[in-house]
Amino acid sequence: MRIFLVENHPDTLIYVRRHLERAGHEVATARGVVEALTAIVDSRPDVLLTDLCLPDGDGCSLLEMLGPARPAIAILMTGSANTEVLTRSTVVGFQAHLAKPFLPDELDRALNDAANSVSRG
Repeated sequence: MRIFLVENHPDTLIYVRRHLERAGHEVATARGVVEALTAIVDSRPDVLLTDLCLPDGDGCSLLEMLGPARPAIAILMTGSANTEVLTRSTVVGFQAHLAKPFLPDELDRALNDAANSVSRG
């Protein structure tokens, strides 16, 4: 899959990207909302994988701002997976949530589950 990863923490960005590329995915990255909005259109991703808390906004707002350019699959990574965050993110269109810190297997499972739910829906 073509995955657009938005993460401002440098180590997390490196390790998640590395894992995804080793799994055979094509990965483009951004470190914030403005950078993502500029770059995502050219990358035409299948998946948006974004952190909730970004230096210039949040992942939920990013997904809303993408409008028709939004990918079919959206997965939110967050260190604060409380009910309010989960509700808001589901309403704006995220199919899956990953509570940080997460294991590579959890990321793989979230990608597979989201892809299966989109193909069925």
